[in-house]
Amino acid sequence: MPPRRSAAASSSQQPPAIDPSPVKTKFPTARIKRIMQADEEVGKVAQQTPIAVGKALEMFMVHIVTKSAEVAKEKNSKRVTAAMLKQVVESDEQWDFLREIVSKVDIEDKAGKAGGKSKAESESEEEPVERKKSRGGRKKKAA
Repeated sequence: MPPRRSAAASSSQQPPAIDPSPVKTKFPTARIKRIMQADEEVGKVAQQTPIAVGKALEMFMVHIVTKSAEVAKEKNSKRVTAAMLKQVVESDEQWDFLREIVSKVDIEDKAGKAGGKSKAESESEEEPVERKKSRGGRKKKAA
């Protein structure tokens, strides 16, 4: 059995402080637990496990979005695009598990955007969409 430490010795060593998250949103622990238990190999999940996984997801998200924002600043862009995320994933070996996913992202050049409309917008203009007739319900007030 290891020797016991005195109370004075244990109080001088404090656990490392956890930095507060720059993100105010939290991943829902109940949903994380449900996703984990969807796997047949996973049995019971300890109460702290989904919390730890949620924190890890939060840290992952902050890190990859921060790196993507740096790429956006370098390109003088106000938006982070899928191509920028792809550039971050391909530039760092840490994200190699995402390379297969980002390989499906097409890198858009400015010539491709010159048309100004996306594929979905151009398709919607070709075929007029018929609106369904409303039945009853609450009527809008006349202005």
